[in-house]
Amino acid sequence: MDVEGRLSPETESAAREAYESVGPTAQLVVKEVAKAMAFDREEYRERVTGDVVETARDVLFAAELEVRVGSRDEYEAWRDEFDGEVVERGSEHVDSVAWHVAPFAGEAVAATFQKERDAAVGTLRRQAYGEIYKERF
Repeated sequence: MDVEGRLSPETESAAREAYESVGPTAQLVVKEVAKAMAFDREEYRERVTGDVVETARDVLFAAELEVRVGSRDEYEAWRDEFDGEVVERGSEHVDSVAWHVAPFAGEAVAATFQKERDAAVGTLRRQAYGEIYKERF
């Protein structure tokens, strides 16, 4: 089993703090992207809304979530020991699984995949953010 990412908050407060900490980076990224797209001041004010910066913050936070990637057997062994709720997407007939655990919530999200590991991890992170974290922030 492999682990990617670094963020697996033990408390809701720690999750919120991590989310808030990427806010300035999200603002900077959006500003620099708008600059690269040659937005003038008026276009910047019109198009770069709070929702745009919030989306960037969501993406930056989700990109750091810790994801475990392993075989179906490794996942099942972990699942047998986990006492919380798991939302699993995909087919039970494939060999690999990626999953994220939010210890403070007693929840996890899992996605099965056969070959496209990077795609599965990216999708899983977005799903974890949407299902576990977004409503709390």
